[in-house]
Amino acid sequence: MTRLIGIYGAGGCGRGIMPLARTLSGGTSAYLVFIDDRAPAGPINGHAAWSFSRFLMEDASEKHVALAVAAPPVRVEMARKCDEAGLALLSIWAKEVVVMDDVEIAEGALVSPFVTFTSNIRIGRCFHANLYSYVEHDCVIGDFVTFAPGVRCNGNVRIGDRAYIGSGAVIRQNLTIGADAVVGMGAVVTKDVPPGVTVVGNPARVLRR
Repeated sequence: MTRLIGIYGAGGCGRGIMPLARTLSGGTSAYLVFIDDRAPAGPINGHAAWSFSRFLMEDASEKHVALAVAAPPVRVEMARKCDEAGLALLSIWAKEVVVMDDVEIAEGALVSPFVTFTSNIRIGRCFHANLYSYVEHDCVIGDFVTFAPGVRCNGNVRIGDRAYIGSGAVIRQNLTIGADAVVGMGAVVTKDVPPGVTVVGNPARVLRR
């Protein structure tokens, strides 16, 4: 086997990324599998599901892994395991993605169809951008950040490591979202969000428990 690609996570996120990985590897001798220690026996959408240890043991000239779980803390742990095992992290981009000027995105990004990046953007490691999201000019986004479908991130926004932005959320320009913060589905963020809190609603407010 020359090249082995593992989609780490056989849940909804992984099953959405696998077709993009097939397109990325089209015409090559790459063999694609899911990696998931809890996956049921048998193929998933035509692909084998292996444990992480099985993936490590398989003989291949090249091995690459895409971290396909939406929860940022889970991706952090996955990346740690891959780094310790010497496995290269793979970025997977849909062909429909729009990238304009001076956009830098680190390794391990998973970018779904119809995502747009405009200009002068810096994004860290293992970023997830789901369907129809956009990132506007002059944004700086940390490591292991997740954008669920339809996130609208306007210009000059700072987002800390491991933040999760829910489906359909809108972030006004010139704001800061702190590390480990969660922005709820459909929230409209009009003020800075402190680290580690969850905000919901329109306008977004801190969720009290």
